[in-house]
Amino acid sequence: MVNLFDLLDLDGKVAVVTGGAKGIGAATVRVLERAGARVVVFDIHEVDGISVDVTEPSNVVDGFARVAEQWGTIDILVNNAGRVARKPATELSLDEWQAVIDVNLTGTFLCSRAAHPYMKTRGGGSIVNVASIMGLSGGLFPNASYQASKGGVVNLTRALALEWAADGIRVNAVAPTFVNTEMTQQVFSNPDILNIVMQHTPLGRLPEVDDVAAAILYLCSPAARCVTGVVLPVDSGFLAR
Repeated sequence: MVNLFDLLDLDGKVAVVTGGAKGIGAATVRVLERAGARVVVFDIHEVDGISVDVTEPSNVVDGFARVAEQWGTIDILVNNAGRVARKPATELSLDEWQAVIDVNLTGTFLCSRAAHPYMKTRGGGSIVNVASIMGLSGGLFPNASYQASKGGVVNLTRALALEWAADGIRVNAVAPTFVNTEMTQQVFSNPDILNIVMQHTPLGRLPEVDDVAAAILYLCSPAARCVTGVVLPVDSGFLAR
C-alpha cells in the first residue's frame, strides 16, 4: 500500500513561486517547504528571494537562469503573481486594463515558457497556475479586466497541458473563490459586500490561504502524477450553484 504522505513528498524538488511574498503565495511557499521542496520566491517587492517583474521577459528569463544555476534544476512553478482593478468597465482605463492582463495572463505565460526548458531537460515537472472562480463565471461585481485575465489563465492552462504533455510537464490550475488577502480588502472590509459573497457560498465558510496552498501542493505532488489540464476550484461550492 502506498503511503499517502509519500505521495505528497517533494523532497529534493526545486520550486519557484511568483508573488510569493504574501497572501496565497506566501502560504504556498510554507506548504511546499513543509513538503520538502526548496522554494525560491519571485516577487517584484524586496523579499528573501529574487526580485522579478513577471511582465518583463528578460527579467523573467534571468530569474529562472539564476535559480537553475544555484540549484541545478527547476521542478515546480506556481504562477501566483496577480493584480486587480475593481471598477465598472466604463470607468476602467486602457492602462488599468493592460496592467492587469500583463501580470495575470502575460506573466503566467512568460514564466511558464521560461521554466519549460529546465523541466524538459529534467524529464518533466509541474506548473500550477492560480486562476479564479472569476475565470469560470461572470462574477458578482464589476471586475472585467481580472475576469478576462483569469479566463485566459484557464485556457492557457489547458493549452500548455496538451502542448507539453509529451515533455512530461503537467500544467494545472486552482480557482479560488474570495480569500481574505491584501487584494480582497475591498470585499472583506465591507459587511454588505461580504454578505453578498456569503449568499453564493453554499458551505457557509470561505477558504483561507492555507486551503488554496493545500490544493496547490496536491497538484504539484506525485499524488497528481496523472492529472494535467484541470482547473481545481477551491470555492466552497460557489461554482456548483
